[in-house]
Amino acid sequence: MAKALTGKTVVLAASRKTEEMSTLIQKQGGTAIVRPLQGTVFLAEEQVEPELKQLIEDGTDWVIFTTGIGTETLLNIAKQNDLEDQFLHIIRQAKVAARGYKTLNALRKIAIEPVAQDDDGTTEGLSRALANYDFTDQRVTIQLHGETAPRLTSFLEGKGATVNHILPYRHIAPEEETVKTLCDEIFAGDVDAICFTTAIQVRQLFQYAKEKEKYEKLKQCFNTQIVPVAVGKVTAEAFREEDIHNYVSPELERMGAMIIELARYYESQSEAK
Repeated sequence: MAKALTGKTVVLAASRKTEEMSTLIQKQGGTAIVRPLQGTVFLAEEQVEPELKQLIEDGTDWVIFTTGIGTETLLNIAKQNDLEDQFLHIIRQAKVAARGYKTLNALRKIAIEPVAQDDDGTTEGLSRALANYDFTDQRVTIQLHGETAPRLTSFLEGKGATVNHILPYRHIAPEEETVKTLCDEIFAGDVDAICFTTAIQVRQLFQYAKEKEKYEKLKQCFNTQIVPVAVGKVTAEAFREEDIHNYVSPELERMGAMIIELARYYESQSEAK
């Protein structure tokens, strides 16, 4: 009996644990190709200090925290620059919202309980939690990790808010040649599935396609010939933002489980024929 991934070429968009995932793919009979789309994220302390000072000076009506590590890093940067008391005062004067349990835990360490939080760890879930609040003429500060959140920003601006971002970590895009190579392989029909382990990998690929005016072509490939695979809810959300809904995603948000789920998908496809 043929293994589930026999004859399948599976791309890994991750930059870590690729050897382990490649081995799993090979054990299932597939061919693994690594095309890292993650890029790099760096601590932007020098950029954040003036942004923190501006926030303290201007004030804000809302602070939305989206990652635990970003929340803790902002607090550390504030402390290192003798801004901790002022920053905490701003947070406690504002309404606070949070995405994710790690963010919630980071806020509870400083005795802050959000007035709104997601129900599933996603930005969509956070938007649902904020849907009934009035943001008319409200100043909203969003802590982000590595990149902006256009959907969340548009949602808030659509409700009348003025939105500012503060990013303790900034993102550097992946090598353009890597993204180009993957797009060429996709358009040539050389790829059967692509496994993404973060939302930013999905966004990097589609952003490149938009810049090269190949966005609709890429979407068509994902909707007709390529199986998109998401390691978890937040990565799957990035697919939905691009109007791609035929993705495969494991219940257990782990890289190994993602490969096993892909194998199960192909097995079910074979059984259905």
